[in-house]
Amino acid sequence: MAPERTTQTLVVLGAQWGDEGKGKIVDLLTDRADVVVRFQGGHNAGHTLVVKGEKTVLHLLPSGILHAGVECVIGNGVVLSMADLLKEIHELEAKGVELRGRVRISSACPLILPSHIALDQARESTLRGGDKIGTTGRGIGPAYEDKVGRRAIHLGLTRDEAKFSARLEELFDYHNFLLANYYRVATVELAKARDELLKQAGELRPMIADTVEILHGHRRAGRRILFEGAQGALLDIDHGTYPFVTSSNTTSGGAATGSGFGPLYLDRVLGVAKAYATRVGEGPFPTELFDATGEHMAKAGNEFGSTTGRGRRCGWFDAAAVRLATQINSISGLCLTKLDVLDGMESLKVCVGYRDAPSNSPAVESYGRLRPLYEELPGWRESTRGVRSVEALPANARAYIAFIEETVGAPVEIISTSPDREDTIVLRPPFG
Repeated sequence: MAPERTTQTLVVLGAQWGDEGKGKIVDLLTDRADVVVRFQGGHNAGHTLVVKGEKTVLHLLPSGILHAGVECVIGNGVVLSMADLLKEIHELEAKGVELRGRVRISSACPLILPSHIALDQARESTLRGGDKIGTTGRGIGPAYEDKVGRRAIHLGLTRDEAKFSARLEELFDYHNFLLANYYRVATVELAKARDELLKQAGELRPMIADTVEILHGHRRAGRRILFEGAQGALLDIDHGTYPFVTSSNTTSGGAATGSGFGPLYLDRVLGVAKAYATRVGEGPFPTELFDATGEHMAKAGNEFGSTTGRGRRCGWFDAAAVRLATQINSISGLCLTKLDVLDGMESLKVCVGYRDAPSNSPAVESYGRLRPLYEELPGWRESTRGVRSVEALPANARAYIAFIEETVGAPVEIISTSPDREDTIVLRPPFG
C-alpha cells in the first residue's frame, strides 16, 4: 500500500453559516504553515483570535498575521477596502506586530469604493421584512456585482493615476445615477473619493504583487500553504440558502478561483463547525431555538458577530446541513468548536434530516419550511472548558462527537474547548 501523501496545502473553511471559530483554528495551524491565503470575501468577515487572553479581531488580513515569519497573501477573489485594510494594519503595528514585507496583495483584487457602500446601504434600506438580506452594508455585494459585470476597478490600476481616474469617473457616473434616480439618496463626491483612494493606494503599493506566481513559487519550493475561508459554506452564492447568502464562493472551489492555485494542488480540506449551530442576520435556519435552551447557547457562547455586533441566532447541530457542506467541499476532516457551550445540558438534539423534504439542499426555495428530524442524545454535567485531551472529555461528550462523525460522514480531527489557542485537542495534525 502506497504511503499517504504528505499535506503541503490545506483549505480551512466554515461548514455552517459562518462564525464557526475559523480564526482561532487558522491561527493555531499557522504554527506549521509558511503561507496563509485569503481567497474570497471582504471586510464583512470577522475572525476573532484569543492568544494568552488578548483578543484580536481581523477582517481582511489572514489570521496567520500574528505569527512572525509567516507570509500573508490576499488573493484575487477578495474585494478590497483599502481604507479598512490600512486601519487593520495600523492597529496591529501599534500593538507591535511586524507586518511590512509579510503582506502580499493581488493586483487583481477588485476595489470597494465609497459608492459601493452607499449603494449597499441604500438597497438594504428599501427592502422590507423578510426580503431583507441582512447585509453588513459594507459594499461587498455591489463590488462583486461590478466584478461580474466587468466594471470593477482592480487594485493594480491605481499604479496608473490617469487611467484609474478615468475609470473611476465612469463608474461613479453609473453609481451616482442609481443613487440619485433609483434609490433617491445622496450621491458620492468623485474628487474627494479619488484623492482618498489614491492616497490609500500609495501606502499599499509596496504590498501589491503577482500573488499567483508567488503562491506557485512557494508550491514548487515545498512550502506549506494554508487557505483561509471567510463566512461559511452554507452562505455560498451558488450552494447556500439563496438569496440569503454572501456574494462570493465560500466553498473549497473558491480557494482555487480566488487565488489562482489549481484544485489538484490542494491536498486536504478542514471544515470548521460549532458543536451547535448559529446564524447571523436573515435567512432560513431549520434548527433554530426560540426557548431557554437557545438563550443559554447565546449567553454561554457569547454569540455576537465580531464584525456586526449583532446577536447570533442559535439552534441544535444540523448534521444534514453539515453533511451537505462536507460533500460540496470535499471535506476530509472536521474541527468541532465551542463544545464547552453544551456543558450542563441534560440532553442534546442533532438534526439528521428533514421531514417531507424533496431535497436536503439549502439552495431550494422550500428550505425555509423544512422541519428537522432529530436524534436525542444524553448530555453531560462535567465541564469541558479548557480540556486538552480527548481522554479527559466526559464519556457522553465523546459519544456526541462520535455520533456527529457518523452522521456527517467525516472524522472530527480537532476539538476546541475555549476561545484560547492552547485549549485545543488535535487528534490528527492537518499538516504532516
